[in-house]
Amino acid sequence: MTVADSTGVEHTWHVLDNGVPDPTGTLLCVHGNPTWSYLWRRLLAAPPPGWRVVAPDQLGMGWSDRLPGPRSLQQRLADLDDLTAALGVTGPVVTVGHDWGGAISLGWALQHRKSLRGVVLANTAVAMPDGDLGPALIRLASAPGVRAAVTVGTPVFVRATTALSRPALPADVRGAFAAPYRSRARRRSVGDFVADIPFAPDHPSRPVQEAVAEGIRTLDVPALLLWGPRDPVFGERYLTDLRSRLPRARLHRYEGASHLLPEDAPQYADAVVQWVADLDAAPAGRRATATTDGAGRRLWSALQERSDDDAPAIVEVGGATVTWSRLADRVSDLAAGLAASGIRPGQRVAMLVEPSADLTAAVYAVWRAGAVVVVADKGLGIAGMRRALRSAAVDHVVGSRAGLAAARLMGLPGSRILAGRTGRTGVTGRATPAALGAAHTLDELAALGRSAPAPAECPVDADCAVLFTSGATGPAKGVVYTHRQAAAQIDLVRTTYGLTAGDRLVAAFAPFAILGPALGIGSAVPDVDVTQPGSLTAAALAEAAAAVDATVVFASPAALRRVAATVGDLSARQREALGGIRLLMSAGAPVPASLLRSLRAVLPTADPHTPYGMTEVLPVTDVSLSGIEAAGGGEGVCVGRPLPGVAVRISPLSAEGLADGPLTDRPGVPGEVCVQAAHVKDRYDALWALERATSRDPGWHRTGDVGHLDADGRLWIEGRLAHVISTAAGPVTPVGIEQRVEALPGSSAAAAVAVGPAGAQVVVLVVVPSGTPGSPVRSRGRGTRLRLAGTDTADAVRAVAGVDVAAVLLAPRLPVDVRHQSKVDRGELARRAARVLAGAPRRLRRP
Repeated sequence: MTVADSTGVEHTWHVLDNGVPDPTGTLLCVHGNPTWSYLWRRLLAAPPPGWRVVAPDQLGMGWSDRLPGPRSLQQRLADLDDLTAALGVTGPVVTVGHDWGGAISLGWALQHRKSLRGVVLANTAVAMPDGDLGPALIRLASAPGVRAAVTVGTPVFVRATTALSRPALPADVRGAFAAPYRSRARRRSVGDFVADIPFAPDHPSRPVQEAVAEGIRTLDVPALLLWGPRDPVFGERYLTDLRSRLPRARLHRYEGASHLLPEDAPQYADAVVQWVADLDAAPAGRRATATTDGAGRRLWSALQERSDDDAPAIVEVGGATVTWSRLADRVSDLAAGLAASGIRPGQRVAMLVEPSADLTAAVYAVWRAGAVVVVADKGLGIAGMRRALRSAAVDHVVGSRAGLAAARLMGLPGSRILAGRTGRTGVTGRATPAALGAAHTLDELAALGRSAPAPAECPVDADCAVLFTSGATGPAKGVVYTHRQAAAQIDLVRTTYGLTAGDRLVAAFAPFAILGPALGIGSAVPDVDVTQPGSLTAAALAEAAAAVDATVVFASPAALRRVAATVGDLSARQREALGGIRLLMSAGAPVPASLLRSLRAVLPTADPHTPYGMTEVLPVTDVSLSGIEAAGGGEGVCVGRPLPGVAVRISPLSAEGLADGPLTDRPGVPGEVCVQAAHVKDRYDALWALERATSRDPGWHRTGDVGHLDADGRLWIEGRLAHVISTAAGPVTPVGIEQRVEALPGSSAAAAVAVGPAGAQVVVLVVVPSGTPGSPVRSRGRGTRLRLAGTDTADAVRAVAGVDVAAVLLAPRLPVDVRHQSKVDRGELARRAARVLAGAPRRLRRP
């Protein structure tokens, strides 16, 4: 359409407009440089119901008129104002901006506050944070002698933008983005746009840019930030700056996405549609507020109650023993020292300390100071930990020497605090705290805290922890707990298992050891590699039990397998130490009854229990070995009845394998397991779309597990929703099939996976034969070659599977998660199985 600008000059605009009559509202989508309205095609194809979508090509860009000269930021704001007036765009309006279209869309939003309903931003910036000189790639493109060549004279800048994505965008998509910019004349505004970026303080567009940057602090509308963390243009510092200006904004990080987020994460459009639907459902201006009433028990209450007790609270096997009274004093001093050093309530503190008394004291001190602990598994590796901890936007790092070195390698922001022995003079050859970037040591903060006032207790609904999942079903996810939710978890564990001050815990799953002081029980961690639970031997477990006179053991199935396999190495003294264990708990993956029975030789007096849950909510149910035996055989793994205060419902599976049915507690209905309880996590961190999807039934958390309830109210787990096999005959869940195959003589492990398109998938069984050297599962190491099973094996598998089986493959082991080394990566197996069946045998890559 043709629109006259403020000087009266007419310009022809290219606009994509879905033309909804009498719209509920309008999405005003503004692209950046050097893209065009094609970027927003998915929103145009599937908009929020009743909403108009308007996506113009900025003047000089896309298929709009080419300009005789440069266009300043102020002029572009005026241009957009003229266009929307001509298009009859009225409120409510949600602006959507990407790249430099973010600042332009926000400038429009500030000028139309009465019409504005919300703002959506994707990989953009409105200001350069303190000390920042601007995106390096853009500065390079704007350098004298470079800009003309790479932005106008050649299509380098245009092509480079679409080359940032990994995996690479399809050729037709790259071609579509480049289509409007095929000649030097058509690329002129690409160069002019770069020249208008106000890097220098005296740039003519700098005052306008700064006005927009400061103005958005006053916007009182909902905001949604959608971010690609791999963006080399707008990195983490720009996201941090945006969040400081829009502190109530919702955020979703699409791990793996780069600069062109709408291309790298096509599901962004679904997130925008859902977010707009939520806006429609809520009255404008309504703000959700957390309740802060009531004190209740705090995470440090049991520690304070035992502050005069000289019994051991923490025992480091082969190291120090810390009494309850000493631990209480240490936590109190550290909390005051942390507050005095500048750590504020709500700030996030990454914990990069090996399991130890220092780690426990630091965690409780951070909680007592009102800050938030951030914990990511060392087993994720440097790359996985970096992704997780950077997504959590940590403000401080408490680390051992190795931890602070890793923090530097990961490029984590924030101040540093050194835990462990300091070696401050460096005479031992170790780096001094200053060399590690540490502003303080824990000992210095404890000394400071002895003369500092105790910090005020934070509200019970304040955040207390960001815990990362194992990454077994995709990138590790941050899970946020409040103090109230964490305290509810502690209370449920204490009452469910009858824990008293007379109990002592051996935590072979290191994170669980942190809960010892909250539970009011002494604890020890076995002397093993915490990233390899399968390395725990019966002897190491026995030494930890002897060190703390243990009555309770918590360990993953992988750890227990190794314990059962090494029972013959125990001495008489070690057997005596394990004879005092009254309770065994194992979680993290389904625990076979056969494994629990085999442990009777190691823990003869222990009552084995398998609590079911996940990082987002644990425990949900519980079942003992006797309960498993009483339940008998069934489809899946019996994990027991819901615990007091916990409700479980099932969202039934559709014929396509989607869990879209209404919640039910009817027996025998397979579907997604949904949980309601006081100790369910508060939210996913920086994953708004995931949080919205998993809590779409108000008050219920969708776990991603599939299963069913039986007539006695017991829950049976049949696998993960993502691993449901969508066959032409209907959905098939994997665990029951796997159990039947694993019961065959000659089979030690099995995985049922889907091959083919949804709705027409076939079942493929991957079997690990008995007698295969090494463990039937793995977490690291070289790839594993799959091969077709022989006729006899395939026939035997098909005979017991209970479903049609398209193929049977053999493997020496199965890939599993890094935390528990028990959750099979069926997705990876499915990808490799598909290649084998297509005639290209390949090795399994590391999960």
